[in-house]
Amino acid sequence: MMRIWLVLAVALVMDGCSNTTPTAKPDNVQAYRVAPPRTATAQNFYRPTVRSGVFHKPGELAPAVEFWRKTYVEWRRSEVAFHDDRYLDVVYEVMVLPGDVGESLTREQKNMVRQRRDFWKAQLAVLEGKLRYNAPLTVNDKQMIAKLKSNGRQLNSVLYGAAERVRAQRGTRERFMKGLEISRRYDRQFRKIFRDAGLPEDLALLPHVESSFQPSARSSAGAVGMWQFTKGAAKTFMPGGRVDLCLDPVASAKGAASYLSYAYGKLGDWPTAITSYNHGIGGMRRAQTQVGRDFVRIVKTYQSPAFGFASRNYYAQFLAAREIAGNPMQYSSNMSGQ
Repeated sequence: MMRIWLVLAVALVMDGCSNTTPTAKPDNVQAYRVAPPRTATAQNFYRPTVRSGVFHKPGELAPAVEFWRKTYVEWRRSEVAFHDDRYLDVVYEVMVLPGDVGESLTREQKNMVRQRRDFWKAQLAVLEGKLRYNAPLTVNDKQMIAKLKSNGRQLNSVLYGAAERVRAQRGTRERFMKGLEISRRYDRQFRKIFRDAGLPEDLALLPHVESSFQPSARSSAGAVGMWQFTKGAAKTFMPGGRVDLCLDPVASAKGAASYLSYAYGKLGDWPTAITSYNHGIGGMRRAQTQVGRDFVRIVKTYQSPAFGFASRNYYAQFLAAREIAGNPMQYSSNMSGQ
């Protein structure tokens, strides 16, 4: 009977512990300024897989990891990057919002971001038309083409639909810095929980992605706490099945260890198991069934209404947060001021 109950209970949480979405806010063409361009060398070569413990970083995910590193430690909350939501190394512009910018944007600031995003969508639509009819190109057109073709991509394969892939991402440097400070209070205890569960200790860093280590965080999907447990997942994986422990960081860490241990057993690798924390075990099993077990192929080709930007990027976000938290001094110059 206990085995039957566990199977039924687990079925309730196959949609994952959390349903978080990376902080993204979608501009007034006049009332803004563009952040100074940061030098970057186009790398048109294959990036090998980086093996760091059990958390491999496939070369194909390197641009996404770098994008989230910039989001976490370079771009402030007053900065908004307009980028391609599939090719994260394609950043058209980093806009700096004028005036005071708080944790949440004002209606006017949201409108500014929306207008600027629409501007870039229109620019890309016009560019597609120009190339179709062999019309003259402006300097701005040529710059967009260079971005789209970087890393050896064929223009025809990426320009089609690029207008609909324009996305806005606010920087989270201030929030991530605060999360680093809070995480120091829990790091030793969290690592012991995962170590005692026979799991990689660095899974203790997952709250950087989920909540920036905010103990009282709440999502629009109903997930709560530092580890962003939903009620369904809490009933199955929280100690004693107690939903009221979702706001307890230590109890939630134990619940997360139970969930991730179960997910790894079902899915067989850490990139997929970690992504299931956002997309669900059932969702990731369907992805493996449809496109195979290669994680990069899942990210690139798996099609599902629920497998959107947040799910595709969840593992890359974890890798970026892990790199920063593992060597904060390397990034201290980026995070020195607010």
